[in-house]
Parts: sequence; C-alpha cells; structure tokens
Amino acid sequence: MSIKQQSQKSQAIKQTAQKQIATPIESWIFDLDNTLYSGEDILFGQIKTRITDYISRYLALHPRKALALQKQYLQEYGTSLSGMMAVHGMDPADFLDYVHDVDLVGLKPCLKLQSAIKNLPGRKFIFTNGSRGHAKNIATHLGLYHLFDGVYAIEDMNYTPKPKHSAYEGFNKEFAIEPMHAIMFEDTPRNLQVPKAMGMKTVLIEHDFICENEGSFIDYRINDLADWLIDFSNSY
Repeated sequence: MSIKQQSQKSQAIKQTAQKQIATPIESWIFDLDNTLYSGEDILFGQIKTRITDYISRYLALHPRKALALQKQYLQEYGTSLSGMMAVHGMDPADFLDYVHDVDLVGLKPCLKLQSAIKNLPGRKFIFTNGSRGHAKNIATHLGLYHLFDGVYAIEDMNYTPKPKHSAYEGFNKEFAIEPMHAIMFEDTPRNLQVPKAMGMKTVLIEHDFICENEGSFIDYRINDLADWLIDFSNSY
C-alpha cells in the first residue's frame, strides 16, 4: 500500500469513527469468527472442512454431496448444525466438539486489538453461532477473553442461530441490552439486519471472501477493526 493510500485509509477510518460520537454506546457486541480475527484460510477454512467431514461421515455421503448439503443448510437454517438437527435429528454436542477442534498455530494475537477493546467505554460481549468452548478457546488464544463481560453462544440460543430473530431477543434479554445504545460488529451482512431493525448501530467487517450483497441495514463498513476502534476511542 502506498503512502497516499495509507493516508486515505486512515482518514476514512477517522471520519467513520467520528460519526459514531452522536450516539452514546453502552454495549459493544462482537461476532467471533472472522470478526475478532481475520482467518478464513488460517482457521475458518479448517472449521468448514471439518463440518463437511462430519456430515459426510454422519450421513454416509460422498464429501462433494456433503458439502452441497452443508451449504444448503447454511442458507436455509442459518448454520449447518441447525439444519442437521432439524432434518436429521443430530445431537449437537459431538458435532460442535469435532468441528471446533482446530489448529491455532497460525492464528496470531493482535496487541493493538487487545488495547482497543480494553479501552472501549461500556460493556463488551461476544455473540457467536459457535459453541461456548470455541469462543473461550479462540478468544483466550487471542488474549481477548478476559476483556469481555459476557459470551452468548449457540447453546444459549437453544441452537437457533443468528440471523433468527429469537437469537437476538435472547441475547438482549440475557444481558439487558438497550439496542439504541448498542453497536454490533459482524463479518456476515445478513446477521446485521435484525440488530439494525432493533435500533442498534451496525458495522460490517469486510473481507475479500465475503460475497453476500449488502443492504441499508449496514451503517458502517470497515476493513481494520483495531484501527477503527482506536480512532473511535480517541474521538469519543
């Protein structure tokens, strides 16, 4: 990236962050995978492969057919897990243990992000379609787990994931969230539609591998979470 491009990026981040000041934020809500880290190839690729493997073994399908079913259930039910439970009566515990047993060697903690989250005013939460164990494992590895006031995972949603409305209702009730004073960070555009309708500010973490169309329910689009949070804190 050239010096000019770096300057433009910095200015865009600063201007976006400054627009947040008009709305006091009391609750900071973060998705986990590909939001608190960027690791489609490093980590989430492993998870997707293990989901395919599990479905293939569980249903005795060729891996190619298992992958197609995995994608179908993701679209129809919000997660492949929910589809497998609804259609095939699968018990979720073994599935979650298997798909989240991943190698974290390539996943590096970000000191800048640690500092940025630590310095945010108000309460901070992880809201993930992954399991509680996965959230604790990844966030601890990243040096972030102790910075959060709570974690809301797929077990807490009774396995009904984002973007289902009930998932957000349950989260808000559990932590007494006031949507008008909350902001949610996600890498999946459709998962921001319900929180926006509830009154939250919404931030999309953009990645090259995200192909979903965006909508009017996305308030801000950013590439670097740590830089954006730091600029927000400095402007708050």
